[in-house]
Amino acid sequence: MRSNYKVQESNFLQVLSEDQCRRLVAAAMEVLERTGVTYLDDEAVDRMKKAGCRVEGNRVRIPFRLVEAALNSVPRKVSLCNSRTGKRVMEMEGGNAYFGTGSDTPNFIDPYTGERIKASRKTVQMATKTIDALPNLDFVMSLGIVQDVHQLVYDRYQFQSMVLNTSKPIVITAIDEPGYSDIIEMCEIIAGGETELRNNPFLTLYAEPISPLQHPNDSARKLMLAAKKGLPVVYTPCIMAGGTVPATLAGAMANGVAESLSGLVLNQVTSEGSPFIMGGVFTVMDMQTTIFSYGAPEFDLMMAGLKDIADFLDLPMFGTCGCTDAKVVDEQALIEGAMSILLTAQSGPNLNHDVGYIEHGNTASLEYLTICNDLIGIARKIVNGIDVNKETLALDVIDKVGPGGHFLAEEHTMKHFKNETWYPELFERVVYENWAAEGSKTLFDKANEKVIDILENYEPEPLPKDVQQKISDIIVRAESKLSK
Repeated sequence: MRSNYKVQESNFLQVLSEDQCRRLVAAAMEVLERTGVTYLDDEAVDRMKKAGCRVEGNRVRIPFRLVEAALNSVPRKVSLCNSRTGKRVMEMEGGNAYFGTGSDTPNFIDPYTGERIKASRKTVQMATKTIDALPNLDFVMSLGIVQDVHQLVYDRYQFQSMVLNTSKPIVITAIDEPGYSDIIEMCEIIAGGETELRNNPFLTLYAEPISPLQHPNDSARKLMLAAKKGLPVVYTPCIMAGGTVPATLAGAMANGVAESLSGLVLNQVTSEGSPFIMGGVFTVMDMQTTIFSYGAPEFDLMMAGLKDIADFLDLPMFGTCGCTDAKVVDEQALIEGAMSILLTAQSGPNLNHDVGYIEHGNTASLEYLTICNDLIGIARKIVNGIDVNKETLALDVIDKVGPGGHFLAEEHTMKHFKNETWYPELFERVVYENWAAEGSKTLFDKANEKVIDILENYEPEPLPKDVQQKISDIIVRAESKLSK
């Protein structure tokens, strides 16, 4: 960690040197040219062949020049907007770090009963409402996979459950190209048209390759549709060191970066200048349990290193934090969540998801999400650093009060204490007697109370009734095609 208030007035983390970034990117490019990747879609293969790749079946070897051309054409900043106002609220560039949830967890901890239940339309609505109310959560992912509808159209219901309960930007998942197309149509209705959505997008797609070095049909088609529509797309390898990529962290990262860059090339040869966000969930396969670990220190280390590579390439980055391998919201969950959030805030990926995940991505907890809201506040306070100037040095006030005085009644204190001090919503600071008199509530108790209060009393800004109906009509249309 380095601190340099002359440049940034903040604290930031750098894991990889510029030379290490250069070597890792060069290694990724060599993987693409020497080993190649597979695109399991005919249109994708055809586009890559016409662009100048060496193609054998669906195996595509990508020359350096195409990667460099894609890096030259892709935008350096991606903006996302409020869906109700169209105002740009997230500017993904540099070290701007925004935080949000993850998507398709199969399970959900019911805040009313404490039971682990299957995610559904209702749980996604509950999660979205909670995210919308929490000030340190900047964007929404579904925090659950809708399982109480036909599974060939669940993505439309999932998006509907989100967009009706938040005005914050949304990161979506989609089953396939038709599902993504339907969601885009819903967004164009909300935005007021195709051009309006392209100019002021409030959604970005999340898609993944399959490690090692494969682009499935659905992922490739969604990458190309995003480019054709001029809409931002997140492309995120989810690698397991020792399992789907090499066990060495450098080898794992080279493989993961190669997957990101091969997605970028397909996106850019489809439409130059299309907005693209590189990403990753880079972790290890725990060889004792075989899980995809969300709490491993190697996870935090590689994600911070990936941000260094994103900076080297001058690309926006999709990061991961606020998640844990713990099965309940216990000490392990809080330690792993706090460390990943702080390291993420310091390294500065732009779009940081999976806040609220427990059980290595299998379960969502609104209590954990709400606690992480406070942890994000702490992390942001730390990375903001200390402002040193004539006003904050307060020499005249120190001289006025003098030895033995106090600063409580000073105008300078009243002017600055709220901005200079971070105040928690949940973390406890009262004296023991007051804490005991108020019920001796634990952090989890207070988080649960806050969640229940949001669910029962908070009202997100609604969409117009006619827009809601048009969204429902698209879902009905999609369902009607299932019976044909």
